[in-house]
Amino acid sequence: MFDSIFSDSTTSVPIEMGPLLLGVAVSLALGFVLALAYCFRSRHTKSFVLTLAILPAIVCVVIAMVNGNVGAGVAVAGAFSLVRFRSAPGSARDIAFIFLAMCVGLVAGMGYLFCAAAVTAVMCVVTMLYQAISVGPLGDSADRSLRITVPEDLDFSDLFDEVLDKYTTYHELMTVKTTNMGSLYRLVYNVGMRDLTQQRNMIDELRCRNGNLEIALSHQEANNDEL
Repeated sequence: MFDSIFSDSTTSVPIEMGPLLLGVAVSLALGFVLALAYCFRSRHTKSFVLTLAILPAIVCVVIAMVNGNVGAGVAVAGAFSLVRFRSAPGSARDIAFIFLAMCVGLVAGMGYLFCAAAVTAVMCVVTMLYQAISVGPLGDSADRSLRITVPEDLDFSDLFDEVLDKYTTYHELMTVKTTNMGSLYRLVYNVGMRDLTQQRNMIDELRCRNGNLEIALSHQEANNDEL
């Protein structure tokens, strides 16, 4: 009975329930591992983590069902071409994990469960290692957006460079705009803090140079790693 349900004349390889369920179970386990790796030392949303956890199993089922069936393969390809992401563009890291989850599900769906597990283990270890050592010139947690208000008659060209060189690993002036009916200027810098415990000292020194006007230090709003 089950053979007639899971196979037809256009399917070259009959689908067996045992291997299929085993592949789905392994895919769910690997998806859970991927979700844990994604959550390691990073901010995340529950919906995205859930997606990573179940995406390998979904892809596994799709690959298993279209195995050897040309008509079903064309239909699935057409269905996927209609899918659109309706949310804001994700970061490069988010998209990489989506592709990794799909890759794991594809390999598991083809029956190579050990290879899928090996790929998951290697990629998760590498990702968590990079996240732990903060690959690059600076870890994301030290990136800040610095807003400094200065009076209109103050030359701010190189006014704050000495202080910023002392407390930051980099600083870049992103925006200059007028405020308060043109009587003030607001400068926006992207900076990387050398030591997060020195934020107050840096602000105190900046206040001595901008006439004790408003200064704000916050997490950077722009996602520089968006694709």
